[in-house]
Amino acid sequence: MFAVLKTLISGASARAEDRVTDMFAIDLIEQKIREAEAGLNAAKQALASVILRERQERLAADGVDRRIADLEIRARAALTAGSDALALEAAEAIAQLENERTVRRETLAQLTGRIARMRASVDKAHRRLIDLKQGLATARAVDLERRAQGRLDRALGSSAPAREAEALIARVMNGADPLAETEVLDEIDAGLDRSDVAGRLAKAGFGDRLTFDADAVLARLRATSNA
Repeated sequence: MFAVLKTLISGASARAEDRVTDMFAIDLIEQKIREAEAGLNAAKQALASVILRERQERLAADGVDRRIADLEIRARAALTAGSDALALEAAEAIAQLENERTVRRETLAQLTGRIARMRASVDKAHRRLIDLKQGLATARAVDLERRAQGRLDRALGSSAPAREAEALIARVMNGADPLAETEVLDEIDAGLDRSDVAGRLAKAGFGDRLTFDADAVLARLRATSNA
């Protein structure tokens, strides 16, 4: 029993979470984009720091190369002059500088590779951020259209005023014709007081006509024309 209740509660919670996510989807997207921008800015700062270190290391390595070249010139001059002790000291210094140069070159190679990887990551994050912003613009337009359509559907399709208006229109369209109703009432009144008897007799040809119609007038005109 407890397991069933736990499953039902979990399902209800998931549905409620989905509804909240759908309702605030645009806000959530904007927040995620802000987080992505913050991450991209941090990556840029880290890349800039590594680039500065690589430049400093390269300057230091170049300085070591210049010192080695200078000491080699001086050591050869000392050997030529027979100053073997000074030449030995220069050789020891050159050896230390060469060891330092090896370490610095390895460090430069590592920094260069790290910079290349970080640049690729920053470029990828930048392109992805652009895609996210374009997607946000599209999602915002779709969301506005969906909300507007929902309000329109509620206003025209399911609201009480719309139903009442439709019922009133149907009532007016299906109501009795006032003119026809008046004619029927006149016929009923004429039948009750027998005032229509003379008219029906005249119409049947018994006696003079009480009213004239287009056919009677046309017949009279033809008779006059023939005479």
